Amino acid sequence: MIMDKEKILSILSQVRDPQSGRDLVSAGMVEKLEIAGDNVNFQLVIPNLQMPGKAELNFACIGAINDVFPKAQVNVHFMARSAESSHTPNPISNIKHIIAVASGKGGVGKSTVAVNLALGLQKSGAKVGILDADIYGPSIPTMFGLQGSRPKVRDVNGMTKIIPLESYEVPTISIGYIIEPEQAVVLRGPRLAAIIKQFVSDVLWPELDFLIVDLPPGTGDVQLTLVQTVPLTGVVMVTTPQDVALADALKAINMFKMEAINIPILGVVENMAWFTPAELPENKYYIFGEGGGKRFAHENGSVLLGQIPIVQSIREGGDSGKPAVTQDNVPQVAEAFMEVARNTLKQVEALKV
Repeated sequence: MIMDKEKILSILSQVRDPQSGRDLVSAGMVEKLEIAGDNVNFQLVIPNLQMPGKAELNFACIGAINDVFPKAQVNVHFMARSAESSHTPNPISNIKHIIAVASGKGGVGKSTVAVNLALGLQKSGAKVGILDADIYGPSIPTMFGLQGSRPKVRDVNGMTKIIPLESYEVPTISIGYIIEPEQAVVLRGPRLAAIIKQFVSDVLWPELDFLIVDLPPGTGDVQLTLVQTVPLTGVVMVTTPQDVALADALKAINMFKMEAINIPILGVVENMAWFTPAELPENKYYIFGEGGGKRFAHENGSVLLGQIPIVQSIREGGDSGKPAVTQDNVPQVAEAFMEVARNTLKQVEALKV
């Protein structure tokens, strides 16, 4: 028997809410059901996290699924539906989806993926913007060819709003537009939080289907501020294949899975998956190991959104403000990022089920 969403929902419809007596599915308690290999992840909405019988309900869900699918690895994430714990109100309601691009470690190509994901989504027909939340190391101005540009401001209903700068018809905001290129950013947590909130609320964002947020690496103040400020649709995790990168990626994923944060992981992008020389485009050299990102995604109940090779044109495009997705001379590289964009769209659509 194939394990799919329909069968899992059918199984969970046999489990009763101990408080209302209704089955979990008809009561609307099952949300964000994801299946990846043998891993089953879903969110169970309850009145409060101290609800009596929560542990028993958890065991009942796992037991019911394992009775039919003994090999299934079931993860139940509880979320309280209350005034304090409900979805974060959206201060930018003209944006449909906000996706964070994250990494556990710096230097894995997170910003490169964020930029090309945004442009890939745009090529797929979506209206997309980018918020550069990597305050200490902003890369968006360089990657979009906007170094030295300064955003203008406009008075809107008595409030001063920042006009985002556009490149490739993508509106962007970054602290890199405000400081000098060689200026070090030395800020404590509260000031970092204030800047992130300003980039969300004080920027005149147009109507967007997606706002891509390029997070700093790791698990810190910016990540916490973002999840408390806007309702994130989900997170795209970027890693390279080697174990030292995967270890930190796991910590980052676990942060977003914490009960108090509980943001869906849309999937994993394995960057620098292999090296392909320009003169031998069919050859693959697995410099950092083979398939680490794919295994990592499977082991953590997520999906692999795509694998990006090490290709000189990706680096050149990032440095020159001509991202890989916009380059027609290296179609296989552009297609790798387009696959990431298409798979991200699929995961966002799956969250609505």
